[in-house]
Amino acid sequence: MLRYAIGRLVTLAISLLVASLVIFGVLQIVPGDPASYMLGMNAAEDTVAALREELGLTGSAPARYLDWVAGMLSGDFGISYTYRTPVTELVAERLWVSLPLTLYALLLSTAIALFAGVLAASRQGSATDLGVMGVTQLGISVPNFWFAMLLVLVFAVSLRWFSAGGFAGWDAGVFAALKSLTLPAIALALPQASILARIVRSSLLDSLQEDFMRTARAKGLSRRQALWRHALPNAMIPVLTIVGLQFSFLIAGAVIIENVFFLPGLGRLIFQAITQRDLIVVESVVMLLVFAVIVVTFLVDLAYAWVDPRLRRRT
Repeated sequence: MLRYAIGRLVTLAISLLVASLVIFGVLQIVPGDPASYMLGMNAAEDTVAALREELGLTGSAPARYLDWVAGMLSGDFGISYTYRTPVTELVAERLWVSLPLTLYALLLSTAIALFAGVLAASRQGSATDLGVMGVTQLGISVPNFWFAMLLVLVFAVSLRWFSAGGFAGWDAGVFAALKSLTLPAIALALPQASILARIVRSSLLDSLQEDFMRTARAKGLSRRQALWRHALPNAMIPVLTIVGLQFSFLIAGAVIIENVFFLPGLGRLIFQAITQRDLIVVESVVMLLVFAVIVVTFLVDLAYAWVDPRLRRRT
C-alpha cells in the first residue's frame, strides 16, 4: 500500500507541474494587457509602463512563472491587480461559499443516485425501472444552468420558499446559510445524480448476478437482505471512483451556478477577474481548483486500492 501511495504521489506532483505550466502559458497568450485595461485606452505609455512594472509584468515569462510557483509553495498567491489585496485573502473569503456548496451538492447527488439506482436495480425491467432511467436520461441531457433558472422560477418567484439569489452569510446562522445554498446545490446535483444513478444501477445488476448472491440466498437471506448486505457493498467500488470524479465536475459547474445565483464564491471571483483582466487572480484560483481536483482523485485512488487489494498487487 505504501508503494502504491508513493507512486500516486509522484503522479500527483507531475500533474500539478504540468497544470501550472499550462495555466500560466495560456494566460500569457490571452489578449488584453491588465495595465492598459486598468488605466484606460487614453493612458500615456510611460504611465502604463510604470504600472506594468509595479504589477510585476515586465520580467521574462520563465522568471515570472518561477516567482508565481515559489509564491504558491509558500502560501503567497500574489496581490490582486483590481482589489489590491492579497489573493490568499480573496480566496479564503470566497472558499467559505464554494466549498460548502460543492460538498452540499455532492451529498445531495450521492443520496439521490443511491436511492434511484437501488430502486431501479431492485425492480429491473419494471415500470419503475423504466421511469427512473427515463428521468435520469433527462437529467443528463439538461444543463445545470437551465435547472437553476427553473428552480428560481418555481421555488423563488412562484412559491417564494427561497430567495432568487445572494448568500445570507454564516453570521446569519447555519440554517439561513444552507437555505441560500439549497437551490444552487440542487441545480448542481441533479445532472451528476442522474449519471451516478445509472452507474449504481449497472454495477448493482452485475453484483446481483454473482455467485455469492446465490450463496447468500441459499443460506436463507431474503432478496432485500442479500441486496443490502452483499450486493450493494460490492457494487460501491466503481461508484466510489465516479463520486470522486464528480467532485471536479461540481467545481467546474459551480462557476456558472454561482453567477446565476449571484453567490460570492470562487466561481464568481474567477468570472469577475476574467472580465477585469485580473490575471493573477485567475491563474491562482484555477490552480487552486486543479489542486483540489487532483488531491481528491488521489484520495479516491487510495480508497479504491484499500477496498480492492488487487490494485496494490499490480504496482
